[in-house]
Amino acid sequence: MNSHVVIGFGPAGAATARLLAERGHSVKVVTASGRAPEPGIEHVALDARDTGRLTEVARGAAALYHCAAPPYHRWAGEWPALVASVCAAAEATGAVLVMLGNLYGYGPVDVPMTEDLPLAATGPKGRVRAAGWERARALHEQGRVKAVEVRASDFFGPGVTDGGHLAARVVPPLLRGKPVSALGDPDAPHSWTYLPDVARALAEVAGEERAWGRAWHVPTAPPLSVREMAGRMAAEAGTGPVAVRGLPPAVLGIGSLFSPLLRELKEIRYQFDRPFVVDASAYEAAFTERATPVDEQVKATVAWWRERLAAAR
Repeated sequence: MNSHVVIGFGPAGAATARLLAERGHSVKVVTASGRAPEPGIEHVALDARDTGRLTEVARGAAALYHCAAPPYHRWAGEWPALVASVCAAAEATGAVLVMLGNLYGYGPVDVPMTEDLPLAATGPKGRVRAAGWERARALHEQGRVKAVEVRASDFFGPGVTDGGHLAARVVPPLLRGKPVSALGDPDAPHSWTYLPDVARALAEVAGEERAWGRAWHVPTAPPLSVREMAGRMAAEAGTGPVAVRGLPPAVLGIGSLFSPLLRELKEIRYQFDRPFVVDASAYEAAFTERATPVDEQVKATVAWWRERLAAAR
């Protein structure tokens, strides 16, 4: 049994912490507000930008999983300090630093994304995420930390709610047989990374020394459009076909005047206006985890949402 520290308890942090606990490890979760303990997991309230306190919590840990993020509209201002603190704690303790990344750093591309693409983001959120990994990688190359980044496409699955593009804005209306709206072109092929697969990949690379020092893509099922995914979920739910409509740019523009989230989504609109495809073949050639079959993803997600909505009545 090893000790692990997970920073953040959003969908990915929660899934990772619970997976590690299920495997018999000792797990501490760091969040700003803390939470009540749960089986195998100790929740610690602290601001992860407090390097001294974070270092004390991480002392003796085999791995430190960076799964936290500031609110979406504050990434550019707050992400650098958070990454600096996490890197410093990893250096001070010797814990393997496992960073959860995304695909923003590549910027707009017209090919399936592989890990060897340049980090050429044009928007502030993409640039700041790329800079965070480049900082950790530089420290790794200097021998000061042991770091690895695991990059996922848009999260999908049980536990993904307000922040997911196939979650709160899509699944509840779909389960009622109502039309759903999609950002961009609802027929553009898009990679959706299943949340349990994210947790399994993070846990796997933490213990694989040959993984360290570079980025890897989470095993992800072949791309499907929003319309295709909505159709599969509607079929699983038994609600019949539902209409899927693209959100017109004008609507996004008006909504962004009132919503910080919609305002920030304008930067990554390109991800939904064209094919957005991740290639995880490098990971699959090196390690054992594989993407969960799409039918299993859909079945579990529909069941989770039904249970969640029923409990809220």
